[in-house]
Amino acid sequence: MITQAMPLLAVEPLARATFAPFGDVIEADDAMTHYSINSGSAERYHDLARIDAGADGRVIVSIVRSQPRELPFVIAVMERHPESSQAFYPLSGLPYLAVVARQATRPTLGDLRVFYCAGHQGVNYAPGIWHHPLLALHAPSDFLVIDRAGPGENCDVVQMDIHSVIQRAAM
Repeated sequence: MITQAMPLLAVEPLARATFAPFGDVIEADDAMTHYSINSGSAERYHDLARIDAGADGRVIVSIVRSQPRELPFVIAVMERHPESSQAFYPLSGLPYLAVVARQATRPTLGDLRVFYCAGHQGVNYAPGIWHHPLLALHAPSDFLVIDRAGPGENCDVVQMDIHSVIQRAAM
């Protein structure tokens, strides 16, 4: 339940420089290394994310179908993967939100950043970066997910001490 006392979170556009403390932005951007391949019939945007499977892990590729979240939305939980990175790339071409916080023992309200991701932008969370589970907008959305399989626990989940709200007017 949303109350008047819950702080509102500002939403900012996803950009490589502002997202850098949390990981990588994955998009075909002319500022990145790119070159012609396949006898000129394709352009390769090269090495866009640092995929880290951690010790004893292996990289896996999955598709996750995320149901849309209705705004306003309460941020009550965050998760992190201490052993590896985790990349998401939208396959449905629809925008979504990425809520992140830097590595800490437990994220606080002041640590949270919210990024509006266009339907052509993916994110790669660095190992240990706190993030909210997928926040698809508007319609069910498929995401290509590149992350880790391997021994040991690789997902920490915490309940936020103070819940905060993302609302439509903030975007």
